[in-house]
Amino acid sequence: MSLVIIPQLIVGLGNPENKYEGTRHNIGFAAVEQIANKWNYSWQDNRRFTGLISEGIAPNKQKVRLLKPLTYMNLSGQSVRAVVDWYKYSPETVLVIYDDMDLPVGKMRMRLAGSDGGHNGMKSIIAHLGTQKFPRLRIGIGRGNKESINHVLGRFSQPQEQIISKVLAQTVDCIETSLFEGVEKAMSLYNNKIIEDSNQI
Repeated sequence: MSLVIIPQLIVGLGNPENKYEGTRHNIGFAAVEQIANKWNYSWQDNRRFTGLISEGIAPNKQKVRLLKPLTYMNLSGQSVRAVVDWYKYSPETVLVIYDDMDLPVGKMRMRLAGSDGGHNGMKSIIAHLGTQKFPRLRIGIGRGNKESINHVLGRFSQPQEQIISKVLAQTVDCIETSLFEGVEKAMSLYNNKIIEDSNQI
């Protein structure tokens, strides 16, 4: 029987500064903010971790911490490694939420391990943790018609915003399932779901 993986640190990836707020690349920030709101967590700026950290007792009655690295995306691993070292977390208890152009808007996918997939934030975290074996939740942002950098730093269209709002709510459900029943159970329940624009159905 495989070991049930329960997250203890949930990391949302994004870039600091107001100009990046609401961009596709900051969907990880938006996700952990949604989780913090649901769980009534508050954020604290922690210089040791170069990030905003939020902690409390999660719905599964265990202490869970949320992290928003403030290092900029390409250096996210520095912040994650600082938290992991300080609290003595093992990598498999660290769950990272981030954007993925290979998934359409409305789709998300959780995995127990994997490569960086060309995502610079994940590349940094893998380098600093020295392993690819930690869970991650990818939220689809699609590819669009622009260059990659312009696409990820752009904002969702109004119809997409409505979908993303539902995706973020589903993200909280997915994370809570992983806390109660493990990451693999959450994968089986949410990896094949897709939220579509109700106006297009």
